[in-house]
Amino acid sequence: TIHRRCCAVYVGIRRSKPFHHHYLTMKTVAAILALAGSAVAFAPSQQGSRASSALAEKPFEDALGAMAPLGLFDPLGLVADGNQELFDALRERELKHGRVCMLAVVGYLTTAAGIRFPGAEDIPDGLKAFPALMETSSGMNVLYQMGAFFAVAEIVNRDATWLDKEPAEFIGDYRNGALDFGWDTFSEEEKFSKRTIELNNGRAAMMGIWGLVVHEMIGVSILPGGYLPGQ
Repeated sequence: TIHRRCCAVYVGIRRSKPFHHHYLTMKTVAAILALAGSAVAFAPSQQGSRASSALAEKPFEDALGAMAPLGLFDPLGLVADGNQELFDALRERELKHGRVCMLAVVGYLTTAAGIRFPGAEDIPDGLKAFPALMETSSGMNVLYQMGAFFAVAEIVNRDATWLDKEPAEFIGDYRNGALDFGWDTFSEEEKFSKRTIELNNGRAAMMGIWGLVVHEMIGVSILPGGYLPGQ
């Protein structure tokens, strides 16, 4: 065995009468380490096979959004136990935040481009729009309307089982038998592709709006021409 060979090498060198004791001692250690390394290199990799099996059996590895190179990105192990109910709840929240952030990015860039509703030409863009609206009664009315819209959107954007007897086709399906736009004419592959596009665009938008707001707060522009909203 490798262990016996290592011992034989060590005993053989010890029995010889070296001229430089320390030098041969170092050679002994090097020889033993080399033999041990060879044994490890040619030994069957049981740990690697176990890791591959664990990866293949990872829950939700083939779920929507589990894409290369990260696959299912769950660093905290929230769904490592395969809890389908928790996975669906987290996916619904991810979709909702992504949809809101896609609208936020579009709104942020639209106002940064100078586009305003009639009567709001003097309202600044960026985060300074909120304190500017609070300074006037008409501006406060706009904020109240925004709050009402958020409340209605939160109520409407859900699976309304009392309106539609058909269950939702997937998590985040809020058509409720009313909105379709040709969705039912798509193949299963096309549906999966479009849902993946929406999910990834939402993920990018979440990072995008956060980047826009942070750069505005620190006073560094990332927009074309060096324009900085809120100034």
